[in-house]
Amino acid sequence: MKFADIEGHMQKAVEATQKSFNTIRTGRASTSLLDRISIDYYGSPTPLKSLANLNTPDASTIMIQPFDRSSLGAIEKAISLSDIGLTPSNDGVAIRLNIPPLTTERRKELVKQAAKYSEEGKVSVRNIRRDGIDDVKKQEKNSEISEDESKSLQDKIQKLTDKYVANIEKVLADKQKDIMTV
Repeated sequence: MKFADIEGHMQKAVEATQKSFNTIRTGRASTSLLDRISIDYYGSPTPLKSLANLNTPDASTIMIQPFDRSSLGAIEKAISLSDIGLTPSNDGVAIRLNIPPLTTERRKELVKQAAKYSEEGKVSVRNIRRDGIDDVKKQEKNSEISEDESKSLQDKIQKLTDKYVANIEKVLADKQKDIMTV
């Protein structure tokens, strides 16, 4: 595994963590809450974004206007069964999701959920570090690189790991601040 590959994988782990954070709702309406929802559309799971126009007419409402009105029921059912905790209201043309203000207790639960996603991201980065260091040790064992080069590469990989773990910590701190802001 090349050093650039290791960095690329770590960057992707941070981006995946960021996407997970985007699915946690704050006090404001955001269409990213619906990113994980897929609808069984003609027998195949289809992302909601592909079936409907999503927008936020105000800070506390998400509006879903399907391209095909016959999919309204399936979209409403998928949202009801999802873990976002919002009740859809169907008016026959569009579905509205009203985002209620968060209670302090719910905010604390969401902070815990964000911390869980953060830990998963950090574990992913550490696994990439482990694989990279194992690869370097294997190269050293096979006499492809010297012991000094091996130590140098392992130090670089560790510094890279520290950098990306710090990035995840920063993103987590921003998300926690966002969640706790009333």
